[in-house]
Amino acid sequence: MIDRLEILIALARERHFGRAAAALGISQPSLSSGLRTLEDQLGVQLVRRGSRFQGLTPEGERALDWARRIVGEARAFRADMRALREGITGELRLGIIPTAAVRVAALTGPFLAANPRARLAVVTLSSDAIIAGIDSLELDAAITYQITAPARLLRLPLYTEDYCLVEQGGGTSPATWAEAATKPLALLSRDMRNRRVVEQMLAASGAEPVVPRIESNSTLAILGCVAAGPWAAILPQALGEALPLPAGVTARRLPGDGGEAIALVTRDLSPQPPLVAALLAKLR
Repeated sequence: MIDRLEILIALARERHFGRAAAALGISQPSLSSGLRTLEDQLGVQLVRRGSRFQGLTPEGERALDWARRIVGEARAFRADMRALREGITGELRLGIIPTAAVRVAALTGPFLAANPRARLAVVTLSSDAIIAGIDSLELDAAITYQITAPARLLRLPLYTEDYCLVEQGGGTSPATWAEAATKPLALLSRDMRNRRVVEQMLAASGAEPVVPRIESNSTLAILGCVAAGPWAAILPQALGEALPLPAGVTARRLPGDGGEAIALVTRDLSPQPPLVAALLAKLR
């Protein structure tokens, strides 16, 4: 049954029969056979039939919710038994928002030091993609905006994200949001939560709506634009402090009321899989 539920999860994620089969390391006929067997066992049609994948039926969507819970628990069970035999071992898949990149080493270092047989795979994603990754079991945990994580997930607050104005020759005195709104801005793209927060802060300052001349989903690309001039950027203060800024570029703190809460997010399981439990123990 677990293998067949894995088929449903992979098909919902890939939305293509061939890619789902490849992801599972099986042939497409084997995938189709396993799916039909699962439908027979459950007594409902899970997938809309056609020459191509056309989506899940309403029954299939309900079954997918159960499949993710059951498979997630089964994986946690196997990992727990392996940890009893071998200790904490294996790969922890961690999603992060781009602006958390400079904090990953400090946040995960104690976990890796305490568990020398553990490995960490870090992938940078938007906050929406992170939640989708946790739901689809592609991620074990994530560092993201707490406000974007549904209440059904476990959320462990880590820090708050404050902001700074990064520009050439800006000096060291604090900046204001109204001042930032007058600059030729290069900002993160709209699919990033950071961009929406920045727009809210600019609007709260009374500034006219800002249309950036440059957008990117990469903080390094944004910094490259600032270095080339004449652009300015609004980035998390931690980036301005941790990254070596290009010559002549300064980071000036912007005011805020505590910033945006960043949290470690994972599925709310009891007990947690050993790798996730070990990470939580070092972060709490």
